[in-house]
Amino acid sequence: MQKTFVGTRLRELREERAMSQVELARLLGISPSYLNQIEHNSRPLTVPVLLRITEAFGVDAGFFAAHDVTRLIAEVREVLSDGTIGLQVPATDAAQLAEQLPQTAHALITLHRRYRQANERLAALTGARGPEPAGPAPAPMPDEEVRDFFYQRQNYVGELDEAAERLAGEIGLTRGRVHAVLVERLAYHGIRVHSREPGPDLAGSRDDGRDDGRDLDRELDVDVLHRFDPQTRVLTLSSHLRPGQRAFRMALQLAFAEFDDLVTRLADEGMLSGPPARTLTRIGLANYFAAALILPYNVFHTTSERFRYDIERLSEHFGMGFETICHRLSTLQRPRARGVPFSFIRVDRAGNMSKRQSATGFHFSRAGGTCPLWNVYEALAAPGRIHTQIATMPDGRSYFWIARTVSRGYGRFGRPGKTFAIGLGCELRHASRLVYSTGLNLDDPAAAVPIGIGCKVCERVGCAQRAFPQIGRSLALDENRGTFAPYPADSNS
Repeated sequence: MQKTFVGTRLRELREERAMSQVELARLLGISPSYLNQIEHNSRPLTVPVLLRITEAFGVDAGFFAAHDVTRLIAEVREVLSDGTIGLQVPATDAAQLAEQLPQTAHALITLHRRYRQANERLAALTGARGPEPAGPAPAPMPDEEVRDFFYQRQNYVGELDEAAERLAGEIGLTRGRVHAVLVERLAYHGIRVHSREPGPDLAGSRDDGRDDGRDLDRELDVDVLHRFDPQTRVLTLSSHLRPGQRAFRMALQLAFAEFDDLVTRLADEGMLSGPPARTLTRIGLANYFAAALILPYNVFHTTSERFRYDIERLSEHFGMGFETICHRLSTLQRPRARGVPFSFIRVDRAGNMSKRQSATGFHFSRAGGTCPLWNVYEALAAPGRIHTQIATMPDGRSYFWIARTVSRGYGRFGRPGKTFAIGLGCELRHASRLVYSTGLNLDDPAAAVPIGIGCKVCERVGCAQRAFPQIGRSLALDENRGTFAPYPADSNS
């Protein structure tokens, strides 16, 4: 039987209740020395003591369940491998820090992030890689804060998700009646929807059945997909939006009309640096609510399992786009009703990762870009087709990835659109639940592609696609020898 060590979590629980070790030991009926050993992970937690703790503190036994710290370990190792710091820390120390002192590990990661941002800011101002900046580091970029906000919650916001599902049931939101129901609910809040060119599902759902003849292309800037006027209480939707996109924009506005207090409270809990980050987080939470309202958890989760996570089938069934379905799939982590834990990414042709969320231990590097062997880049070379990949990370963990492109345009000649590769990945042990694994030998190690988390921090030696030397390792340079793999690492470093 596996031993359970819960020292850090038990100590945090005790300190939250402002109790001393002596008081807690008396409450649990054990000696103070025994409790001290448990809190320092010198003794494992036994079932009788666990039951007393759950009774004394009113917590579920799952509170002490082992948590996957793979992602946190990877982040700590990335920090400690930064060559500019000049530290040589064993990998085992990173694992120990993440497992036993997770809050300290998160603080270290935050400090390193601000240190790096300060250096990047200075380099941008001086046009060169200058010395370390003096004074306090600048605040993190708002978009990075928002990504971290959802990343740390493993892309699941329970309160908002449950509120959206309750509202969907209350207003009778079902397939085929999405637009009409949303228009009616917005009208309940005094909001009128103006949309010039409704799709098939919008028939009869225009705000008041009248068309005043105005051209929405003139009313809205071409780059504006929707606009809400607080004075007139009119929500104007771009004529370029497809039916599913219009529904999403209406649900987005409904989030602010119906649950503004909840959105505000959740954003405030994020301890954000300032108004820009707070506003972006509120928008992110409203987007989360919109997807959860249109795709209610239990209905979507049950259908996803029945369809074996066939994204295109789900897209057709619910009338939503490929990217929206993928993003919603990455949020199915409700306790006692979990879906496949996915990581979700959106990458452009230049390799910029504009979205990244994860419900798994998969770690997205903040340095060194992404791995060119990842199938998201193969998807960009063959648009519109589903690409699958079994990928193994340097730590030995294997993942199953699917990727496909999505494109958006203005619906007119001469205006550039935008194309992204959408990636959805899960640990290989979950792959059999996906329709995309049909016919694949998931147990064949030779089928796996060795990828990394970014060239600058990737530990793989001999990778022919390496774009940068690994930080913290010396190069094995020899004028008399050439190698197929660039930047060969010195095995002694």
